[in-house]
Amino acid sequence: MNLGAGIYISDNAKQQVTNLLEKDGKQDDHFLRISVVSGGCSGLSYKMDFDNTLTPTDQVFEDKGVKIVTDRKSVLYLFNTTLEFTEGLNGKGFHFVNPNASRTCACGESFSL
Repeated sequence: MNLGAGIYISDNAKQQVTNLLEKDGKQDDHFLRISVVSGGCSGLSYKMDFDNTLTPTDQVFEDKGVKIVTDRKSVLYLFNTTLEFTEGLNGKGFHFVNPNASRTCACGESFSL
């Protein structure tokens, strides 16, 4: 298990994650699971969910008090990525700022290396 900073979360995203956990009645044992899956208009897509079960190969990070977990394969795509949350005119929601992505689509949910 890796404990350190490698996947980050902005203050706005942290607040939204905290609100969603409380709204869904999730306990303190739940964490944010982020993964990368095949698909989307650029080839790879982000997947995000709440979970409370760790696997032996999970990579664990913590930023601003939020526990973020990813699988061993996804961490290669996500290292130094920041989860953001915006409420602007262009849309409300989570998006990823990924310095590893060479191309992203307009929706911000898909990328390629």
